[in-house]
Amino acid sequence: MKIIDRLNEDKIHISFEVFPPKTDAGFEKVLEATDQIASLKPSYISVTYGAGGGTSKNTARIASHIKEDLGVLSLAHLTCASSTKEEVRQVIANLKQLGIENILALRGDIPEGMVFPTGDRFRYAWELVEEIRMHGDFCIGAACYPEGHVENEHKADDIRYLKQKVDSGVDFLTTQMFFDNDIHYNFLYRIREAGITVPVLPGIMPITSASQMKRSQELSGTVFPRRFLSLLDRFGNYPDAMMQAGIAYATDQIIDLLANGVKNIHIYSMNKPDVAAKIMENLSEIIQC
Repeated sequence: MKIIDRLNEDKIHISFEVFPPKTDAGFEKVLEATDQIASLKPSYISVTYGAGGGTSKNTARIASHIKEDLGVLSLAHLTCASSTKEEVRQVIANLKQLGIENILALRGDIPEGMVFPTGDRFRYAWELVEEIRMHGDFCIGAACYPEGHVENEHKADDIRYLKQKVDSGVDFLTTQMFFDNDIHYNFLYRIREAGITVPVLPGIMPITSASQMKRSQELSGTVFPRRFLSLLDRFGNYPDAMMQAGIAYATDQIIDLLANGVKNIHIYSMNKPDVAAKIMENLSEIIQC
């Protein structure tokens, strides 16, 4: 089944994301976490792609396990900055052979020290989207950035590039994490005005530790609202309290989104089934409405 068909259903959908282990030694542990998250019956589970090929070989294995063994829709990430065009084509062929129907097409981070772009690599995500379209009947997702992509100085340029990417064959979008829902609502208004009509899943990340917040800010440059910073100041030195507060904050974001008509939510669960389970418990009655 294709994810876009599920997203178009008139009901609430909650999905989660997992990431492959950095080494093969951690594979079983990640698989265990994935199994526990799958037991929560999400609409689908996405599997991230390792930069430079370090963990990318496990993306297809985990995505196939989710689909074939756990009976849950899977979404395999595919990035192109760290791989040659031929390597990308090999990954697409492997996913097709495994029966994976859903791919999240990303440019990905440029590996440190690499001269980019080069002639044997895709420069933009829209080029990757076009390549995927040429090799099979995949459902293709892509990323979007409510606060603007860090490489684009002007938000108008950001939306123009996003429109180009969607027009290349994207079926749905997933946002980068954000912590102020007003940013998301404003973003939706601007992209709809620009003619981008595909489903957009808000990406919610439960921040359950001070170190996780620092890492998230380094990776995404996202803005943390005063309300969240106050929570961190008060509970950041108390791990159990911070986890509870972070889960409550993420739950509150999700409830607000659902109350305002958003039906599809993607949660960056960071391979933490306990966090995912608590959020689903908090939403148990709400998602039935």
